Amino acid sequence: MQVAADTVVSFHYRLFNSSGEELESSEGGEATRYLHGRNNIIRGLEEALLGLAAGDSTSVELPPEKAYGLRNDELRQRVPVKHLIGKGKLKAGDIVQVNTEQGRRSVTIVKMGRHSADIDANHPLAGQTLRFDVEIVEVRAADAEELAHGHAHGPGGHQH
Repeated sequence: MQVAADTVVSFHYRLFNSSGEELESSEGGEATRYLHGRNNIIRGLEEALLGLAAGDSTSVELPPEKAYGLRNDELRQRVPVKHLIGKGKLKAGDIVQVNTEQGRRSVTIVKMGRHSADIDANHPLAGQTLRFDVEIVEVRAADAEELAHGHAHGPGGHQH
């Protein structure tokens, strides 16, 4: 079976920045699983996996527009420290949660003050060209529950 709309795809990956530095890897762990065609992974990677089958491997370089987007300076702002949700003494570079009108969102602390913090709500990989090395482990038809929920479930049923 090939990767197509409404198939559940399991894959291992290695993620590199434009300097060739490995940023993440699923090797040695559980394969990543998603429902194809439902925007569950970044657009460029989903496009690159279309038509592949179990056992296939590919390497794909994605510009920011097809990965985590361009950096948006409007997503940098100053907020009161009381709105930050994190553990321990917070400092620049920490990734914390902040409550927004759309719910909790991960942000990076740029500068930490006593009463306020400068934060950046861009994805940490926004603005970067990335390379994914991918190996397809399994492709199967999605079941009715997965289709209704719009995402893949883990072994044994409903897992989020």
